[in-house]
Amino acid sequence: MLSDTRMMYQAYQAQTDLVWPLRFLADAALPILNEARDGPADNPAMRKLAAACEVFSVAKLTHRRPEFGISTVRIGDRDVPVTEEVAHRTPFATLLHFRKDTLAPQPRVLLVAPMSGHFATLLRDTARTMLAEHDVYVTDWHNARDVPVSAGGFGLEENIAHVIDFLGVIGPGASLMAVCQPCVAALAAAALMAEDDHPATPTSLILMAGPIDCRVAPTEVNKLASDRSIEWFERNLIGIVPLRHAGALRRVYPGFLQLAAFMNMNLERHVNAFRGLYEDLINGEMERAGATRSFYQEYFAVSDLPSEFYLETVRVIFQEYALARGQLRWRGRRVNPAAIRRTALLTVEGERDDICSLGQTLAAHDLCRSLKQFMRTHYVQAGAGHYGVFSGRRWSNHIYPIVRDVIHNV
Repeated sequence: MLSDTRMMYQAYQAQTDLVWPLRFLADAALPILNEARDGPADNPAMRKLAAACEVFSVAKLTHRRPEFGISTVRIGDRDVPVTEEVAHRTPFATLLHFRKDTLAPQPRVLLVAPMSGHFATLLRDTARTMLAEHDVYVTDWHNARDVPVSAGGFGLEENIAHVIDFLGVIGPGASLMAVCQPCVAALAAAALMAEDDHPATPTSLILMAGPIDCRVAPTEVNKLASDRSIEWFERNLIGIVPLRHAGALRRVYPGFLQLAAFMNMNLERHVNAFRGLYEDLINGEMERAGATRSFYQEYFAVSDLPSEFYLETVRVIFQEYALARGQLRWRGRRVNPAAIRRTALLTVEGERDDICSLGQTLAAHDLCRSLKQFMRTHYVQAGAGHYGVFSGRRWSNHIYPIVRDVIHNV
């Protein structure tokens, strides 16, 4: 019989099924309530009811990747169509290419998205900004609960292998850019490819707010990972996918648990956001309400992680600091960042990042000790939190120009 912790996914699914009829009714009633609310007669009670139904509708988890929604990009004085195409696919990921209808060649960039309980669309703003001057590919990781057990396991080694293989598909001359947790995999991939003189070794490596060395100024996230044994994480946080899904019986770290952990870090802020959404809907502040709605529709789209990947990430990166200590191994080989000699390195950190603190990403420069000084750049964005490093005004106005210059000048 399964233990209580192994049954948590089944309990979550049962709760979701129980609430589904109410959500269905709320979604079905919203168009009618909104029409009545926006009618000629001002009806405060109807406004409150419509607002309550919409807040209830927004506050739900989904398990499918949202759309990137990037249909055009402004290049010069014209809007150029953008089409998503599959460049390569494995059971665990799609190499997604944002193909543009333009003949002018642009530097190719592989964006490595984090596997942290959300989908690659978390990098929508990153990709949209990069597209004007780059040929952009992204690692579109699949939800583990949709991957059949027959596809095998997926750990940190497979994560690194995917980065290497995807760069091989893109071909020589591409840049590699990782955001948050995959910075370790990206640095390892670049080091292995450099050591092998791989033809698709990236010309530049951009590491943004990633945990290269979590011993530096540990955050609450780091302390949580290091204060408990790996056995505790396996006993308490690993669930089994229910039978109704394609990945039935696969062991996973459920996305809803990761979301709960993130929300608990700033619970009051999220409560206030939903209170503000309710009040904005009542008061007719539809633009502000729309922005809140869009944020939480993305934030509440959760993705399960393969258990092997999650547990190895906790143990290898956050407990053993294997890469920083020169002990990370890939298929029996020691990963040696000092092998990187011809790949320009840029590290980016946010001044107010409470997930990956100042200095943790900068540590990559000490590991890449063979790189000449003119091939190294480090940048700290004043006032930026974790998400501000790769999305929003600080990203587009201040960080992106530095990223662009590094990529274009190699």
